[in-house]
Amino acid sequence: MSYIELEHISKKIKSHSILNNITISMDKGFIYGFSGPNGCGKSVLFRIIAGLVIPSSGNIQISGKNLHRPKRTLPDSIGIMIDAVGLYPYFNAVENLSYLSSINNTMSKNDIIKVIQRVGLNPNNKESYGKYSLGMKQRLIIAQAIMEKPDIIIFDEPTNSLDESGVDLFREIVNQEKQRGATILISSHNSEDLEKLCDKIHYIKNGEIAKVVNK
Repeated sequence: MSYIELEHISKKIKSHSILNNITISMDKGFIYGFSGPNGCGKSVLFRIIAGLVIPSSGNIQISGKNLHRPKRTLPDSIGIMIDAVGLYPYFNAVENLSYLSSINNTMSKNDIIKVIQRVGLNPNNKESYGKYSLGMKQRLIIAQAIMEKPDIIIFDEPTNSLDESGVDLFREIVNQEKQRGATILISSHNSEDLEKLCDKIHYIKNGEIAKVVNK
């Protein structure tokens, strides 16, 4: 059995079908790309895998554990970058990550400093997150997704607002996380991101898998 198994996943909101009969298998330690136009269902699919949205039908297993059955559950180890991650605008980088890490209490102050440096930010910068440029905000959001070394990492449009150096750094981080053994899911409108990084790319159209390309 694959590490992540999606079987016949569908999602409807009222009478509108968002996803229709999605079946995907993903193995541990690989990078999977998801491409498609706005509104095709990529973000909803990611939210279902992250345990944030319950599918209308179908089954998800992660490492043999059912999500949402018999009751709603979350993956054991996951980092997510989906839509607008809720970082606190009046906290600086260290304060934001310290607050988030206090939930699981698995990171030291030094760990937090290292992950901020890893995404190209200065941990000594006392400027609040709300005053950051869009690129700086994106870097800190990437940091919160990877900081606890999760088994699964989901990146939804991660290179939006990043300059060229930020994109290069992101790609380096993704490859490092793959080498660590993480399973990584990426959606991007930048086809170069997917072609350079991903082992397999799923093309979604109108809530269905239209094509799968193995790299």
